Amino acid sequence: MYEPVIGLEVHAQLLTRTKAFCACPTTYGAPPNTQVCPVCLGLPGALPVLNGDAVSLSVRTALALSCAIRRTSRFARKNYFYPDLPKGYQISQFDEPFSHGGHLDIQVDGKAKRVGITRVHMEEDAGKSVHAGGVSVVDLNRSGVPLVEIVGDPDLRSAAEAAEYLRTLRDVLVFIGVNDGNLEEGSFRCDANVSIRPVGEAKLGTRVELKNINSFRFVERAITHEIERQASVLSGGGRITQETRGWNEDEGKTFSMRSKEEAQDYRYFPDPDLPPLVLGEAFVAGVRASMPELPEVKRRRFIEELGLSPYAAQVLTGHPRIASFFEEAATLHGNATKVANFIQSEVMRDVQTHGLTAAIPVSARQVAALLELVDQATISGKQAKEVYGKIARSDRAPADVVAELGMRQVSDAGAIEEICRRLIEQNPRQAEQLRAGKANLLGFFVGQVMKETKGSANPQLVNDALKKLLGLE
Repeated sequence: MYEPVIGLEVHAQLLTRTKAFCACPTTYGAPPNTQVCPVCLGLPGALPVLNGDAVSLSVRTALALSCAIRRTSRFARKNYFYPDLPKGYQISQFDEPFSHGGHLDIQVDGKAKRVGITRVHMEEDAGKSVHAGGVSVVDLNRSGVPLVEIVGDPDLRSAAEAAEYLRTLRDVLVFIGVNDGNLEEGSFRCDANVSIRPVGEAKLGTRVELKNINSFRFVERAITHEIERQASVLSGGGRITQETRGWNEDEGKTFSMRSKEEAQDYRYFPDPDLPPLVLGEAFVAGVRASMPELPEVKRRRFIEELGLSPYAAQVLTGHPRIASFFEEAATLHGNATKVANFIQSEVMRDVQTHGLTAAIPVSARQVAALLELVDQATISGKQAKEVYGKIARSDRAPADVVAELGMRQVSDAGAIEEICRRLIEQNPRQAEQLRAGKANLLGFFVGQVMKETKGSANPQLVNDALKKLLGLE
């Protein structure tokens, strides 16, 4: 039996307007090679100037992951030769990164696990090679875009743990506003180091790096396949080769790309064009003070202070914009549970998210006003759903729609009791079963009354009348 040992390296592009060491824009999707200058093209004589916003966002990332911040760190040149790296080296940090020693807590199958963070360091992105129709071209727009590399400890023991680690990390970066979490556009990328060893063995096995996998599902599938592949090799008497492998989703297997480079292969040395990075206590304290609430902290507050269920808290903290929308509506209305239930049942299916943005079809004020009409017994809960359909993607007030449709909730106790009496007489078998203890049939009768009144009956009066007539009080 073998035990997997997995460590993840995540590259996350920082949400700055300009690149790490020059003033070129970082807009995604611009025409190829239009966001470049002598610095990011690596032309002779061009000198880098560090982006202060990139430093702030990097420190924010490290603090969110409970890392210690080094007062002084250095940038290094990581030398390698690819067509999309015009300088022939990448500016990164190596033996003196600005942070180290953090952690990230994850939940897998209901169990908590703490995964160590070796370090968070700053670096610049490379360009992008595009291969099509037997031709390869290079787009250098991405060259120089600021990144943080988050190097995790080899604490993960399954593909499921690795996928959950990535989801949790992505949520943290999105909520603190440093990264848009967009795997499809490559702004959040993962390399996985995978090895296996006999269960009970302390020594690590030979690791294989899986490169640039762009979805959580693919990460889980790629790691699962790689664990099985390595186990098959060792069981057959073979040896694992240290290498970099890619993932072929169509074939459902990894494939060899190249032998794995070691640190000495990159010939790191301090970048002579950049002075040491000095992070003063006041600067770090300022970044810490500006930190938004982390998703897990927000989730816990929703449960403990607002009374939401763990499931509701999870759903409503799935995106920072959704969370803020819910909080605004709950504050305006006053009953967080009612607001949470309505958003989950009606609004969420119409919400579209992309990166840090979310298109929500109604405003928090509209939701609060609509639920207030239900509270006042002006309309029923079922009618509220109809009104929501009319106000979605508009600025119409719920009260105006109710008036226009001539809606009203039937709150005449006598009329409701008469309807209930008739329906009980029409369904004697269900009535007898309900009296005999089959409690879920009460919902059947409530549904019949609502159908009869087209959803306009006061639900509380309906329940009261049915219980009275059926002798359930």
